[in-house]
Amino acid sequence: MFSFQQTYPPAIEQLLRQYYQSLSEKDRRRFAAVEAIKLGHGGIRYIANVLGCDPHTVKEGMREIEQLPADPAEHRVRKAGGGRKKTEAKHPDVIEQVQNALKDRTAGDPMRQDVRWTDATPQEISDSLQAHAVCVGPRIVRRILDRLGFARRQMAKVLPGGDSPHRREQFRHLAHLIQEFLDAGNPVLSIDTKKKEYLGTLYRDGKVYCREALKAFDHDFPSLASGVIIPHGIYDLARNQGWIHLGLSRDTTQFACDSLRLFWRHDGQRLYPNASAILLLCDGGGSNSCHKHVFKEDLQGVVNDLAVPIRVRTTRPIVRNSTRSNAVCSATSPEPVRGYSLIPCTR
Repeated sequence: MFSFQQTYPPAIEQLLRQYYQSLSEKDRRRFAAVEAIKLGHGGIRYIANVLGCDPHTVKEGMREIEQLPADPAEHRVRKAGGGRKKTEAKHPDVIEQVQNALKDRTAGDPMRQDVRWTDATPQEISDSLQAHAVCVGPRIVRRILDRLGFARRQMAKVLPGGDSPHRREQFRHLAHLIQEFLDAGNPVLSIDTKKKEYLGTLYRDGKVYCREALKAFDHDFPSLASGVIIPHGIYDLARNQGWIHLGLSRDTTQFACDSLRLFWRHDGQRLYPNASAILLLCDGGGSNSCHKHVFKEDLQGVVNDLAVPIRVRTTRPIVRNSTRSNAVCSATSPEPVRGYSLIPCTR
């Protein structure tokens, strides 16, 4: 009986085993094959015994080395198709079973197959299937839902609330007006008041890194708030800059005009020292509504204080579009455009 005589010292064998355990499945086979080839005749059985693997594993590594540099697996540990098959591949009927579980929990448009939604969660679908002896976990259900075209989505506010027969002409008119002010070196400002936020120990969207979860009231009643903040934004189209002013009471025309007055005195006058007029873009609702004469009266007071004429262009809130500076304020879309001009006057 043949007995392999050349062996490594015990310390080297221990290092070989430790290094072997640190490699991936593919690299283990090839490392064992290289060591067996280096030792020559009888090396396969000896290396398999030292590393604790099967001799067939060493032989498979030798076949892979002979094919190098061509590597069927390339950068993968296993060739494509290796590993455990997915549940959908082993049990094709599980997809139909998930669809059956959704039948009573699905709504949509009967005329459009792409408009469908369900209120069932993957956990609920999994529990329903397991109640009928179908062992499928929530992770597999999510994968099947994704294959069926279902995904967690939020409603998209993209449908226009109205239309105008002169939409194109209005866009052109406002674009021409904006360019006229920009060419003259005059400021073009877009103003808007954003959603008010209540102060206090109330729930906020988003996540932060912390040692433990921050606690808030279980309901966001205004009576639990310690105050309110109303952000009013001013966006400079020419400079692509925005300013925020925070109100502590209500969204009034006086607050909107005070924000504009504060902006001009602190930054606007410095940025536009030679301004001969201001173009103001705003929506047609809220504190700067074109139907509120009190806003025009308060704005006339701003014009008198600043001694700079202001030209106003307002649009319907239902057709307002956000701009690049939506985090600061909203610009408006000219549909339909209403406007008026205010000039300084003395009483």
